[in-house]
Amino acid sequence: MDRRIRRPAEGWRSPPGNVRDRDQWPGERDQWAHDRDQWADDRQRRRGREPDDWAEPGGRPPRRGVQVGPLVITPVRVLIVLALAGSIAYLAYAITVRDASSIPLLASGAVVLGLVFAGLAAAGAWSVLEAGRMGADGRAFAMALLGGLCAIAAFGCWGAAVVLMLLSQAAG
Repeated sequence: MDRRIRRPAEGWRSPPGNVRDRDQWPGERDQWAHDRDQWADDRQRRRGREPDDWAEPGGRPPRRGVQVGPLVITPVRVLIVLALAGSIAYLAYAITVRDASSIPLLASGAVVLGLVFAGLAAAGAWSVLEAGRMGADGRAFAMALLGGLCAIAAFGCWGAAVVLMLLSQAAG
């Protein structure tokens, strides 16, 4: 295999010797932190609060709403938990029924459970965007991973529902 060395483009200059040294790139990290703080200030202003009301300058704004430890309880989270518990309870009931309607019950339960997992995947995608805007890379990665797993579970539930509907038509 022939390797060719490309010449640098016209006007291109090489970076300093130690690129990772933050002292050679002044202000880059400070600008990023300033942009993040400015975004948080704007978000608080949209909520009708001034950033000066925060406990300490440059600190995080106080959380709003009901909290359980570090987790803030929001209406969307309550709705998703209730839908997940309800659909799992419905599937448990459909499994215990021993008559001709058990397969359609399982199919409808799988469809509803797939919808709940799709909602969780959408909430995960939204959380990835929020965490990315705030610069929380680890949280964004975790939310992307969990959202992807929920999307896989949603499509698995819908696939199982299709198979169960085909079985119920063949049996009937």
